[in-house]
Amino acid sequence: MAEKTITIFGTGRARPGGTAYTMAYSVGKILAHAGFNIANGGYGGTMLAAAKGAAEAGGKIIGVTCSAFKGSEANKYVSREIVTESLDERLDTLLELGQAYVVLPGGTGTLLELAKVWELKNKGFQEADKPIILVGGFWQPLLDLIATDDPDSDRQIKLAENIEQVLEFISNP
Repeated sequence: MAEKTITIFGTGRARPGGTAYTMAYSVGKILAHAGFNIANGGYGGTMLAAAKGAAEAGGKIIGVTCSAFKGSEANKYVSREIVTESLDERLDTLLELGQAYVVLPGGTGTLLELAKVWELKNKGFQEADKPIILVGGFWQPLLDLIATDDPDSDRQIKLAENIEQVLEFISNP
């Protein structure tokens, strides 16, 4: 079987012990145990947590960093760093690498990542067998809001209530 990479999006502000950090660590670990590589932004917060979980499970971590962030370095768990020159290039690279997209709680950066992959799928520019998986209930208010304009907008989204469901959705898109 060819290597399969899962892109994980989430906040860089998550801290050890916090819900988002713990969730990211568990997602990274379970995906690596199942034989998947992970790709993410390569810095701190949920990126660090998912990378740590994956590394502890023997997984490979692709960190897609951005040279526009002066002085920022990839976290120590990244096994392969891809340096991009802009945020757009960084996001495009993360989308290209992923065979599925796991979206954890986050702020405007995570919203941008979710919005881009969601719209590309809605318009048919992104493969149908690459699921977008939202973990937990954090993004539910956004889904509800968007549905007021487009009741069918969530057809491209899978809601995982727990970490095990993430793996199920990836294995059975």
